[in-house]
Formats: sequence, C-alpha cells, structure tokens
Amino acid sequence: MENITLQMAQRGVITIPKSLRESYGLRTGDVFTLLDLGGVFVLSPGRSEIDAIADRVAAQWTGDGQTLATMLKALGEERDRRGH
Repeated sequence: MENITLQMAQRGVITIPKSLRESYGLRTGDVFTLLDLGGVFVLSPGRSEIDAIADRVAAQWTGDGQTLATMLKALGEERDRRGH
C-alpha cells in the first residue's frame, strides 16, 4: 500500500497522480464515490457500492472482533496523536 500526500486546490480540486490514473485506467469524466467515515475519506472509482463495501468491512471487523465504534475511536485517536 502506497502513502500519497495530496493538496487541495481552488474549488476543492484534488488531482489523482498520473501513475495511479494510468494503473487503474482512470479518465477525465469518470465517476467516483467518496465515503466519509468520520473524517477518514475513502475514494472509490465508480458509482456507489457503499452497501456492499460496508458489508465486506463489517464482516472483516466482526471476524477480527472489532465494531464500527471501536474502529472509528481508533481512527480518531490516531488522528489526534498525529495532530490532525
């Protein structure tokens, strides 16, 4: 997994790096879904598959003994630790 830092330009524009656009075949005009998990953003190419994604995440968390509440708490604590 690669960690990429992006900067928002005027009018909220964020550019996806060329290497990622090429790797995933992303083109101008493509539609994305943005999922806000309490300040943690998940950007996914294509139309919303939120219900399917949520079911997969919930199954994984349940298997790991986690809940949405514990994961959001951990994410919030990590954000606070990093000063964001």
